[in-house]
Amino acid sequence: MLVTISLRSKKENEINKFLSSFYETDMGIPQDLLWKKEYKNPIEASDIIGAFIDNIDSYNLKMWLCLDKNVYIHVTEHNGNDIIKYLFERFPY
Repeated sequence: MLVTISLRSKKENEINKFLSSFYETDMGIPQDLLWKKEYKNPIEASDIIGAFIDNIDSYNLKMWLCLDKNVYIHVTEHNGNDIIKYLFERFPY
């Protein structure tokens, strides 16, 4: 089962700034307003969700999580920690 994280922005270079900070290297994606990554191990998605929540006020981004086909969850500062907990409960490996 693959879990997908999507980042969207209306501001150019915003996704690159966030991802470059998260991965600690320049990602080189300044023009993209959409970024997606699939995770084979759903628990790995919790790292980027946590970083997004911790820095939500610093970037003009929206994050979406897809756990099941065509079902997207908007990740916010209000539900981010619960989503991370849910990932560990649903995928305990």
